Amino acid sequence: MDVLPRRTADVLAPHVAARPDAVALVGEAGALTWVDLAGAVTDTARRLVAMGVRGGDRVMILGENEPTMAVLLLACSRIDAWAIPLNARLTAREVADIREHSGARVVFFCTGASPAAARHAGDAPVVWDGVRASAVDEAAVAEAVWDDPAKQCAALIYTSGTTGRPKGVMLSHRSLLFMAAMGAKVRGWRTDDVMYGVLPMSHVFGLANMLLGGLLAGATIRLVPRFDPDAMLAAIARDVSVIQGVPAIFSRLLARIAGPAAAPRLRVLSCGGSPMDPAVQQGLRRVFGLLPHNGYGLTEAGPTISQTREPRDDLSTGPIMEGVEARIAPDGEIEARGPGIMLGYYRDPAATRAAFTPDGFLRTGDLGRIDDEGLLWLVGRSRELIIRSGFNVHPAEVEAVIATCPGVEQVAVVGRPVAGNEEVVAFFTGDADPAALAAHAAAGLAPYKRPTRWERLEAMPASGTGKVLKHRLAAMARGLA
Repeated sequence: MDVLPRRTADVLAPHVAARPDAVALVGEAGALTWVDLAGAVTDTARRLVAMGVRGGDRVMILGENEPTMAVLLLACSRIDAWAIPLNARLTAREVADIREHSGARVVFFCTGASPAAARHAGDAPVVWDGVRASAVDEAAVAEAVWDDPAKQCAALIYTSGTTGRPKGVMLSHRSLLFMAAMGAKVRGWRTDDVMYGVLPMSHVFGLANMLLGGLLAGATIRLVPRFDPDAMLAAIARDVSVIQGVPAIFSRLLARIAGPAAAPRLRVLSCGGSPMDPAVQQGLRRVFGLLPHNGYGLTEAGPTISQTREPRDDLSTGPIMEGVEARIAPDGEIEARGPGIMLGYYRDPAATRAAFTPDGFLRTGDLGRIDDEGLLWLVGRSRELIIRSGFNVHPAEVEAVIATCPGVEQVAVVGRPVAGNEEVVAFFTGDADPAALAAHAAAGLAPYKRPTRWERLEAMPASGTGKVLKHRLAAMARGLA
């Protein structure tokens, strides 16, 4: 691999020098050339400093995919602040929890393409076009700044904790850039590619593989704030050559297509974020004449551990990525270490220690096997994680919210496989009304975390010690009509 840039914002320099007037990013409001993008990042970094943001400060950036959000992410890199990209569709409670845990110095709301971000912003003042900002927290304490890109945190990606509390995954500049470079290399991104940027930049898949991978390769990225199958089909028919997505996106896209679709430039499909669905895999081949690449990873791995080198007609996630070590523990759990692995969980040393083996391998919580060809196959998950539309949903967080609804005596949440996706099913005891439960969940949980099924039970299946038997509930969920 060539020498990686020192900081994530450094991916721009080669293309500014070689192709200053080529288009780098496209959003709903227009396009930015490479020289425009570099200038916007420099100007925004200066604005951050003028506001009092320092290296080591945490900066929350709440929005949906648009160039302004990308500019803020890269501007934080310029001054060694830690970017915290957040999906604007989180609830106010979820945003407040993350701000409290992270000790963020300031919150930016990218309102230009996101009505949801505008609602979060409320009466926060406009600081420049399309961006509002909270007051700067003068009490926020900056973390140490490291010159070493493998030690300096670039992004703090929040995933729901298994205890219901948010967990901040610290990813270094080296981690994100290593993943960007490897993804671009294996998938063969080119300067003449047009990438459909629908993966949220608040998710590590969208940040590392889509945004940074595309920029590193010099591709044009069309940033899309919300998935719309008709809009995606129109873009494919026009000029899109690369699409990265999760199975749920591709499943919804295929539901709108009766037969072969116009795709004059489409050459690469890449799927990740949750296990591959065979119907999606074969549907994409039928409609576009292309099999999707597959891969496996998780936020804590930055995110990739394995990825196919060529699209395969099976469900393997490909060989272990170059530069990464992986092994299968005696209990079947996948363990990995390498440049992409997280620095740890922010402000949670106990969880960080528990996440690693004594010799430094990340415990993924997923079960797998590596065959004689070196291909990694997923067998299952050893944790109760639900993956809905590529987003992690931890039952404990959902249960903690539902348990506060009047009329709920006991609640347990499990996942249920559906076409190309997984839905959230809530079992509960008590006299709560399902409509009231749904309204209560809507007030406290982001849409992708909310149960789509509510099942009342007279009693929870439990062991002799009273522990709820989740595997029985999962079997019951799978049997629902």
